[in-house]
Amino acid sequence: MISMEPGEKRLKQEDCNEDELGTGILTLTNQRVAFDKRKSRIADFSTKMGETVLDVPLNELLDVWKEGRFIKKICIKIKTNDGEKSYKFGVFGTGGWLEAIQDAVEDAKDQ
Repeated sequence: MISMEPGEKRLKQEDCNEDELGTGILTLTNQRVAFDKRKSRIADFSTKMGETVLDVPLNELLDVWKEGRFIKKICIKIKTNDGEKSYKFGVFGTGGWLEAIQDAVEDAKDQ
């Protein structure tokens, strides 16, 4: 699970699935968006947190949008060393996530 920096506040968090990364926990803070992989075993119904596979400062988000008619996703585009990369997360309230990320990015710019 991501470790919080001094002054960092968790704004939103949800168990979800990302198209390429698989299942995990999507976390939005006042400083970044992070995705922690989750490992599950069906044999004993255990779940444990894996590594943080995405940890993006809000100022590196290039775009955020929602898409999908039946399977709704919140999508982000980030800067990488190789250009740009998009991630698509299957969350329940895409509108709420969209608004929360946009607000967090605006608030981060003001600081």
